[in-house]
Amino acid sequence: MAESTPIPVQPLSQRMETLAALEPSPFPVISLYLSLTPNQNGQETWDQFVRKVFNERAKALAAESPERESFEKDAERIREYLEQPRDQACRGLAIFASSGSELFEAIELETEFDDHWLFVGSVPHLYPLAKLIDSYPRYASVMLDTNKARIVVSSLATAERQEEIKSDKTRRTSKGGWSQARYQRRAEDMHLHHMKEVVDALDKIVREEKINQIVVAADENVLPKLKEQLPKHLAEMLVDNITLQRHGAAGDAMLENTFDAIRAKDAETDIEKVQELMDEWQGSGLGVAGPEATLRAFELGQVEELIITGSVDTLKPVQKLPEDAAAEMTAETSAPNASIDEARLKLSAELIKRAQQTAARIRFIEDATLLEEVGGVGALLRFRI
Repeated sequence: MAESTPIPVQPLSQRMETLAALEPSPFPVISLYLSLTPNQNGQETWDQFVRKVFNERAKALAAESPERESFEKDAERIREYLEQPRDQACRGLAIFASSGSELFEAIELETEFDDHWLFVGSVPHLYPLAKLIDSYPRYASVMLDTNKARIVVSSLATAERQEEIKSDKTRRTSKGGWSQARYQRRAEDMHLHHMKEVVDALDKIVREEKINQIVVAADENVLPKLKEQLPKHLAEMLVDNITLQRHGAAGDAMLENTFDAIRAKDAETDIEKVQELMDEWQGSGLGVAGPEATLRAFELGQVEELIITGSVDTLKPVQKLPEDAAAEMTAETSAPNASIDEARLKLSAELIKRAQQTAARIRFIEDATLLEEVGGVGALLRFRI
């Protein structure tokens, strides 16, 4: 019997849409990203980073100006927020603030950012948050044996929903002959019934959660039985299968193993996605490449999927951004050797903002060389003009 255990989920997509819809502000808008995980020495580094960058950015604003007053109010409110107790599971934090525009949004995540970042501009800078979401996609993992199974929907490397399926165990018998054969048939029937129940539960979850990737962890003797029962549309979603040892990993360890399979598949499909972009751009016309062409496609409402480099410093700056784009954008970071100029920051902010505003999918390509010849960005289109 299936027992569903829903896990509360933060409506992150809605919060990002709200942030992307904000008009450029005349007051500084702070976008602060912090990794709360201690470093290799067991020390937290975010507090030192916050003190340093807030002091430096405040000094860059004219004394007693409305902009500096707004920034200092935001800095103080953020410090007060950071001093409050947090859920122990919180490993990443994104804060967007502008007192002059009455904005304060804090997003706590169970997934860490690679580094600390502070962006100050006229709109929220959503690139790091969008990249984190793309790096940790939603998928379903199935862990099963002959009489029980657990289906977990995961996103941002944490479990969102779980469902347990348990079937009656068959009793072993030492009798031979007819009794043993009857026992064997009964056991096979029960195993078959269990597999069908698992598939039915999986099919329901995939439909309800709009999942398109599945990883299976099962004993090597069980996996073929499950695959025999998978309908075509579920079999096509199967990314990988992991051998489940009798006393193998469980809980967080198994979640990590299934996620590793998803990441490996994602790296493979990056190449395929870029090739699809090039084919559509050079062939059917349902693709565009380069920053200028991509921005024009957004203005016309054509973009179905934004395909963008995972490294902002590899974007090719444009001569001119749309008139309603961010007026300015500066960044401070703890990332080693990071050097990102304002033009690339503004471009990355504008592309992600427009994707959020038009409900376009976003795909980050980790290998920057794959998009190098087209300036680091392109898009698949909904229609041609």
